[in-house]
Amino acid sequence: MKTRRDYNFYVYILANYQRSCFYVGFTNDIVRRIIEHQNGFGSFFTIQYKLKHLIYFEEYRYVHDAINREKEIKKWSRDKKINLVKTTNPFLSDLSEQLLIDNEIDQNNINEYCKYLKDKYKNQPSSCHFK
Repeated sequence: MKTRRDYNFYVYILANYQRSCFYVGFTNDIVRRIIEHQNGFGSFFTIQYKLKHLIYFEEYRYVHDAINREKEIKKWSRDKKINLVKTTNPFLSDLSEQLLIDNEIDQNNINEYCKYLKDKYKNQPSSCHFK
C-alpha cells in the first residue's frame, strides 16, 4: 500500500539589507529555498535586488492554502506587508540564520548543495535563474 508523504508548504517574505525591497515566495522546502536565494540560485528579481534576508514565513499543510495565501499577500501594499511581518518580527530581523541552526544546516551542507546546483546547471542556457 502506498502512503502519501506529508508535506509542509511555506509562504515567505525576503528583503534586501536595507529592508527597502521585498519578495513574496512559496516553497515546499523553506531551508532549501533560502539557501538557494542566499547563494544566487533564486529568481532574477531576488538576485538583481539582493533579496537574501528571510524576514517572515508561514507554514501550511495544504498546497492550495499556501498558494492562495501567497497570491493574497502579493496583492497587498508595501505597508500592509511590513505590518504583517512586524506582527512576529517587529525589527524585520533576518530569520534565516536561526532557521538553518534549527535544521542543523552548517556551511559544509550549504557548500555541498551549491556545488550540486552549479554542476546541475552548468550546461544550461544563460537565462537560468542563477549567477
